Amino acid sequence: MDEVDPWMADEDGANCLLIAIGWSIELAHFVVIGVNLAATLCPTDTLTGLLLSQASRVASARRGLMIEGGATLRGEDILYRSVLLPLADGGTVVDHVLGATNYRVLRADEVGPAEVIFPIHWL
Repeated sequence: MDEVDPWMADEDGANCLLIAIGWSIELAHFVVIGVNLAATLCPTDTLTGLLLSQASRVASARRGLMIEGGATLRGEDILYRSVLLPLADGGTVVDHVLGATNYRVLRADEVGPAEVIFPIHWL
């Protein structure tokens, strides 16, 4: 985790987040959310909520996950591409998930996020 902290302060950190898994996957929570991803609430149709909902899959599988699709961010419909990577301080038990994402606001002529297919690719 010491290697992640300085990197999160870099300009790339604005589009990254760190999720703590702790002793229970059900209690996963955000440790750091980059300024470009920050949201006050995170239902699963928001970008941050969607990424949090996938943290348990990444921790259980102990593999990285790339997802893309549609969501909302600060009330706007967006298209995004994200990667979630498992981190283990001791090298065996996944205790954090690091996420990085990029996104753009949907144009007026594009379908809404509910109609976008969410492909999942294991890394």
